[in-house]
Amino acid sequence: MAKYKSPKLTVDIIIMDSKGKIVLIKRKKDPYKNFWALPGGFVEYGEKVEEAAIREAKEETGLNIKLKKLVGVYSDPNRDPRGHVVSICYLASPVSGKLKAKTDAKDVSLFNIEEIDNIKLAFDHAKMIKDALELLEHENLY
Repeated sequence: MAKYKSPKLTVDIIIMDSKGKIVLIKRKKDPYKNFWALPGGFVEYGEKVEEAAIREAKEETGLNIKLKKLVGVYSDPNRDPRGHVVSICYLASPVSGKLKAKTDAKDVSLFNIEEIDNIKLAFDHAKMIKDALELLEHENLY
């Protein structure tokens, strides 16, 4: 009997504060060790993706968040060097907690959009942020 292979599922969270700054973590582990990245991680078996996003944000940044909007689903089989990993990306806002690097994060910080343009981000996180900003810009036009 052939073994069935399927992609792994992750969540990534664009946490944007009221001033438009975005929370990034510095990765503690490979892949992309020491690169800045969006908070996120693998969805646990039996967990809703929304619950995973809230959990991962708290685990990596110390922040409790409110999910605002689905940014998109990122499914390029080559987006993660560990194999085929599909990510569901959310836009969120912080509601409580203190910004502090935890679990897989070596550091955590708030960045202006202009600063992010000059940082080489892990995975396809630059595209996720670009898509989120376009989504917000589009909404403000109507």
